[in-house]
Amino acid sequence: LLKERFVRILVPFIFGIIAIVPLHVFVILDYYDQPLRYQPSAGHLWFLGNIFAYVLLLAPLFFYLKKYNEGKIARGIKWLFGNPLGLLVAMLVMVSEVLIVKPSPFELYAQTWHGFFIGLLAFFFGFCFVYSGDKFWAMISKGKWIFLVVAAGLYTYRYLELNLVAAGYMMSIESCLWIFSAFGFAIKYLNRPSKALSYLSQAAYPVYIIHMFMLYGACWLIFPMDLPVMVQFILVVAITTVGCLGLYEFVIRRIGFLRPLFGLKVIPRKTEELNLEVKEA
Repeated sequence: LLKERFVRILVPFIFGIIAIVPLHVFVILDYYDQPLRYQPSAGHLWFLGNIFAYVLLLAPLFFYLKKYNEGKIARGIKWLFGNPLGLLVAMLVMVSEVLIVKPSPFELYAQTWHGFFIGLLAFFFGFCFVYSGDKFWAMISKGKWIFLVVAAGLYTYRYLELNLVAAGYMMSIESCLWIFSAFGFAIKYLNRPSKALSYLSQAAYPVYIIHMFMLYGACWLIFPMDLPVMVQFILVVAITTVGCLGLYEFVIRRIGFLRPLFGLKVIPRKTEELNLEVKEA
């Protein structure tokens, strides 16, 4: 586990710090007519460092549960998160994080202790949800409309009465409900073989790594143009999307030594040759 996580998370994180983030820093500096300089930093990739830390912190639990898959702790996790009580526990813990850390604002999670702890809890509960198996997914699918309606109701109240700024505990509850509803609809409508989903799931990690550079590059190109704001918005989104997927499809996934730098598995040479022969045939 640690070796695989080192390769899939820490290597792209380090590569991104020294080679990817400085690219969009160049774009920002040039846009604002500032002297260009090489400035390595975690930037938008900060969460990769967090995930690696979560793996290290929770590794003892993972190893224990793998060794004692039918032990008391394992059975307790499967029972708890196989019924609605588990969802309530998860929500109460997430609310407790907000009450203890007191983030201001709630949305400021990048490179903050709030972001670290909320990510750690999400990582832990996500593991518990999957570990508990079919009972969790059956429950979450059954309650998807309830989660959606309550989440939408909380958002509507926040929009109409609070100008979108609600207390942290309310934001935490609403966030959990949106996530539960997303899980429920996904397990119902997306949990089937799909070439598109398979492709996009592979592309998600590399696109996450490069998207800020493509986004800032699109802004650098479009913002100076005398165009309506909505047209600029559409063009920036389109250029960013096409640019990210194009770079992934024609460069990152096809060049062997680049794949591990962007979190993709290395394809053995024999497998590559076999795939090429199949395509040619």
